[in-house]
Amino acid sequence: MPEIIATTQRVEALNRAVGVLRAGDLVAIPTETVYGLAADATQGEAVAKIFQTKGRPSFNPLICHVDGMVMAQDYGLFDSAAERLAHAFWPGPLTLVVPRLPHPRIRPVHELVTAGLATIGLRCPEGFSRQVISALGRPLAAPSANRSGRISPTRAAHVADEYPESDLLILDGGACAVGLESTIVKVTGDDVTLLRPGAISAEQIAETTGLKVHRPGNHAGIEAPGMMASHYAPDAAVRLDCETCPDGAAWLGFGNRHQPPNASSGLNLSPLSNLVEAAANLYAYLKTLDAGGAGLICVSPIPHEDLGVAINDRLRRAAAPRAAS
Repeated sequence: MPEIIATTQRVEALNRAVGVLRAGDLVAIPTETVYGLAADATQGEAVAKIFQTKGRPSFNPLICHVDGMVMAQDYGLFDSAAERLAHAFWPGPLTLVVPRLPHPRIRPVHELVTAGLATIGLRCPEGFSRQVISALGRPLAAPSANRSGRISPTRAAHVADEYPESDLLILDGGACAVGLESTIVKVTGDDVTLLRPGAISAEQIAETTGLKVHRPGNHAGIEAPGMMASHYAPDAAVRLDCETCPDGAAWLGFGNRHQPPNASSGLNLSPLSNLVEAAANLYAYLKTLDAGGAGLICVSPIPHEDLGVAINDRLRRAAAPRAAS
């Protein structure tokens, strides 16, 4: 079964994590966004274990987590716009997709991390995970610590529930403050593209860079995590923008909308319509309702503004048709 160590036991947690990562194994790490399933990004066999453990398609690239700009510039090419974004929002919930250095000065990130692309996604996280990266001295490949396509974990117990038969080391840093995966922005010269919305909004990106922020086209390929049509999904079906629900469905509310009397169970993401609170609660509440066994989760409307853009993005992917298994 998984082993959980609290990050308050700093020395033990740090030493154990670094030892496991250097040995080529995986560690679940807390970040401000969600918990990540981390491996030394320079070890091919270790990175392959991420794909195997998650059941993740190998064409889906991984975010490379660094401890700051010095390490980031060992792997990616930063122009002025990318540098401005990094200085404004790192450490924090922003991933920058930049051109990959063709000949890194140090041990290169393995090709599995970038899925063969000429770009690399880099992020500097807040908190204990950053200390782990610094102690290891290498970047960490770390997608969300859930099985591929399922709800991302925002607590250590969520990770343990995903892999109950494993001996995975889980660092417990408590509930994630943001609760949604990072904003992902691709920066190439004056071309800034929002690949995945998150806590850092398109408006903040435009204001910081002074550049127009584009959206990928409908037929864009997968350039970053979280771009697959079906993702972040519970076992139950998900229906969006609901005012009522069928008998026996679970209800996920927002604001002052009351739970329908025929719902089997219900939770409210934020009774006071606070989008920050709603984002932090989203995955945990979806997991709780899913565990109740209802075949359908009905979600009340959530404003498509500010952090609501990212919340609706995750819900839309959770509600998307799923490929046959």
